[in-house]
Amino acid sequence: MSVLYTTKAIAVGGRAGQVRTEDGLFEASLALPKALGGKGNGTNPEQLFASGYAACFGNAIIFVARERGVALKDADVEVSAEVGIGPRAAGGFQLSVAMAVNLGGISQNEAEELVTIAHSICPYSNAIRGNIDVSFVTRSH
Repeated sequence: MSVLYTTKAIAVGGRAGQVRTEDGLFEASLALPKALGGKGNGTNPEQLFASGYAACFGNAIIFVARERGVALKDADVEVSAEVGIGPRAAGGFQLSVAMAVNLGGISQNEAEELVTIAHSICPYSNAIRGNIDVSFVTRSH
């Protein structure tokens, strides 16, 4: 693979610590969510993953639309990634993802087609394929 971009994030203290990017543009305090017995007074890794996946998937849709000549404005692409965490039967934990995609100005069929293709090219989708179940709800408006 030819790498086009590399970044680095540093986490100190696990789920109750701090995370920052090496360039200093992002920094957050981390906390275990209330649902997992924590205070919930900070960001958690699932929120960070959901944010990254939603943004990346939205851009994959924009890329596919442009490649296919579909008139879709960037502002008409809204992606919500809901990330869940729970125990695995074999031990440890696993994630789940539910994506809600809202696309404006195109038909429902076009929206569904763009989402399907975007899921095949999005780096996050490709990274987790076969490991994390991802469900989709796609709406056009």
